[in-house]
Amino acid sequence: MVAFKTFDDLDPAGKTVLVRVDLNVPMQDGAISDYTRIERILPTLKELVDGGAKVVLLSHFGRPKGVRVPEMSLRSIADGVATKLGATVAFADDCVGADVAAQIADLSAGAVIMLENVRYHAGEEENDPGFAARLAALGDIYVNDAFSCSHRAHASTEALAHLLPAYAGRNMETELTALGAALENPARPVMAIVGGAKISTKLDLLFNLIEKVDLLVIGGGMANTFLNAQGIDVGASLCEHDLADTAHDILAKAETVSCEIVLPIDLVLATEFKAGAANRVAGYDDVAPDEMILDAGPATIALLNDKLAGSKTLIWNGPLGAFEIDPFGTATIAVAKQAAALTKAGQLISVAGGGDTVAAMAKAGVTEELTYISTAGGAFLEWMEGKDLPGVTALNNAN
Repeated sequence: MVAFKTFDDLDPAGKTVLVRVDLNVPMQDGAISDYTRIERILPTLKELVDGGAKVVLLSHFGRPKGVRVPEMSLRSIADGVATKLGATVAFADDCVGADVAAQIADLSAGAVIMLENVRYHAGEEENDPGFAARLAALGDIYVNDAFSCSHRAHASTEALAHLLPAYAGRNMETELTALGAALENPARPVMAIVGGAKISTKLDLLFNLIEKVDLLVIGGGMANTFLNAQGIDVGASLCEHDLADTAHDILAKAETVSCEIVLPIDLVLATEFKAGAANRVAGYDDVAPDEMILDAGPATIALLNDKLAGSKTLIWNGPLGAFEIDPFGTATIAVAKQAAALTKAGQLISVAGGGDTVAAMAKAGVTEELTYISTAGGAFLEWMEGKDLPGVTALNNAN
C-alpha cells in the first residue's frame, strides 16, 4: 500500500485546507438523487471544521471540457452539502483567481466554501502545472478525499499534491485500508467474483486477479464466453465468440498459478430479455438456439455459497446475471446475502465495488452489511487491475 499522511498527522487550526472531493453526484430534475458521495466526505469535513480550518472544496461535475456549461455548475450541489453537513457552505463562481482568494480570505475559522467546477478550466484535465499552481496559491494544505477521481492524473488530484503538504482524507484512508486488506495483504483463502457483460472490458482485471486470489468466480455474460470457448452451445446468449482463445489463455494461466476458476454449473434460460419473462433452469448442455442465459441457477448458487463459507476474503465486481430485470437477479442477490451473513458473523472480509455492483448490492439489501462497498467505479477497477493510481501515488511523493 502507498504510504500516506492522514489527519492523525495534521493540526488544521488556522490553516486554509484545499480538499479535493468527488461531488459528481447523480441528479434528477435538478435535484441530487443519491447523497452517498456527499455522506462519505462528511467525516473529513467535520474534522476540519471542528479543528478550526478554513475548508475549501474542489470538485468537478460532468465533462464541460474546459468551458463554462451552466448545467454543470456545482452551485446546486453546495446546498446539498450544506444540508448534510448541517452548516452553511459558501460558493465561489470560479476556482482560481483574485476574487476567489478574497472570498477565502474573508472566511472565518471553521467555515466552508465550495469552488466552481475545476473542469471549467482546460488545465484541470491537462494536469497543467500552471493551473495547479493557481489552485495551490489559495491554500496552505492539500487533502485528497476523492479516491474515485484518483485514477486520473489531473491538476486537482495529482499535480496539486506536489505543491502543498498533502494528506489523505478520512474517506480516502478508509478506502485504501479496505482495499489493502482485500488484495494487498488479505486473509486467505481469497475468493473473487467478477461478472458483467464482456470479458473484453476486464481482461487486465482477470489476468491480475488470477495471480492474487485463490478462487475466481466468473459470472454474467462473461461466463458465456468461457462456456463457448469450452465448446458449449450458448444459444442466443450474449457472447464474445472472437475471444475464445483469450478465454483459453485465462484458464491456462489460472491452472499454472493454482487459481481455481468457477463457472456456472446450471443456468436460467429465457427467449425474451424482459421482466417476468418465462424461464427455465437447465444444465449448460441443454441450451436451445433461441434461448439466452440470463442468470445462474440454484445449483450454482449452492456451489458459490459453499465456496464462500470456505473463504476468508471476498472481492466482488459485477453481477452474476441480468440482476436489473426480475427474476434474473436471483443468483446475485442470494450470494450477496450469504456474503453479508458471513461478514456479520466475523467469518469474511467482503469488499465490493463498481457501478453495477453497487446497484446490485443495494437491490440485495446488503449495502450496510458488507465490510466495504466502493463507489469509486473506474478507480476501483484500475486498483483491482493492479495499476498505479496517480492521485494516490502523489500522496506518497508529496511534500
